[in-house]
Amino acid sequence: MYVGRFVAGLGVGAASMLTPLYVSECAPRAIRGGLTAFYQLFIVTGTMMAFWINYGSLLHATGKALYAVPLAMQAVPAVLLSAGMFFCPESPRWCAKQDHWDRTEAILVRLRGLPGGHAYVRGELGDMAEQLASERRLVGDATALTLLKEMWLVPGNRKRAILSVLLMICQQMAGVNAINYYAPQIFKNLGMSGTEASLFATGIYGVVKVAACACFLVFVADSLGRRRSLVWTGVAQGLAMFVVGIYGRVNPPVEGQPIPPFGYVAITCIFLWTVFFQLGWGPCCWILVSEIPTARLRALNVALAALTQWLFNLVIARTVLTMQLTMGYKGYGMFFMFGSFGFAMGLFVYFFVPETKGLSLEKMDELFGVTQMAKNIDDEPGARAGSVGEKAAEKRS
Repeated sequence: MYVGRFVAGLGVGAASMLTPLYVSECAPRAIRGGLTAFYQLFIVTGTMMAFWINYGSLLHATGKALYAVPLAMQAVPAVLLSAGMFFCPESPRWCAKQDHWDRTEAILVRLRGLPGGHAYVRGELGDMAEQLASERRLVGDATALTLLKEMWLVPGNRKRAILSVLLMICQQMAGVNAINYYAPQIFKNLGMSGTEASLFATGIYGVVKVAACACFLVFVADSLGRRRSLVWTGVAQGLAMFVVGIYGRVNPPVEGQPIPPFGYVAITCIFLWTVFFQLGWGPCCWILVSEIPTARLRALNVALAALTQWLFNLVIARTVLTMQLTMGYKGYGMFFMFGSFGFAMGLFVYFFVPETKGLSLEKMDELFGVTQMAKNIDDEPGARAGSVGEKAAEKRS
């Protein structure tokens, strides 16, 4: 079982980096936010299904089937993903980085549903070639050491890497996986009695997550934008968590007694909290970390973000039980901590995160100041000779 969990973890870790990266590189910019947010939608859909599978197993399974059925069901989405990828094209931006321009154009024609030579396709190819050319003028060839230097020594790239790391830290410190992993225990601490009741409430919590994330896709992703979504939902999450914490401090549930009226308010705030999270910090972080990096660093940047996400996921998973025992009666102080992070997250985004809605991936360099550096190099005497990417840009201009 431990070996199986380890191997599954390798697959999940790779998928958490590759999926938003692949979608963002294939999506047209007008709907890139919504398409990338599908990653978060299917995460919460899978979580919801897991909640209900656990609930059904508790009701109907016995013996080893009680844990074997939930574990075995995890293989189904993995098989579907493996089979489905045979029908998907390579990322056009990856092909462009390899200087396979004919293949890049063919993939874009297929993905956009436009004829070869269409002005939109030519424009997208030109943007890719121009960005790759400016990157090569800045730092040359793409060895592993060069990419690391490019990420941390070029100010615009360093800012994007740090921003990606901080977004993922904030996402986890909001408390999402504290509730995901320990929802049955948390609902019990809020006054619900019995394993069946708490698991049922956890299943409803999963349904609310899916509905909220779907609303984000339809109404928010490419209309309200990333920045506004993160600011208001961070503050709203903080308020919801503080209400739950106040309930645990001033009117905690009593063993064997009905849930007090304030308890129902607190339980409602848990559901409201997940609505706010799925309208902002759930999907928007993955959208931003996959769209803001420069083309050559996108895979490395998303991998760094995914590593940070899983690292702080581990931190939360390992400390929640301790917090429930040490931070006040049944851990009410934990909710004040998560709420404080929510308010801090809203302020962080307000002051440091720019809006990226509607920008092409190639325009992110201009937003973070890297394009101007490339232009300055061009103006210097003895600037480096053009690369293959530059020649492609000239040919298509």
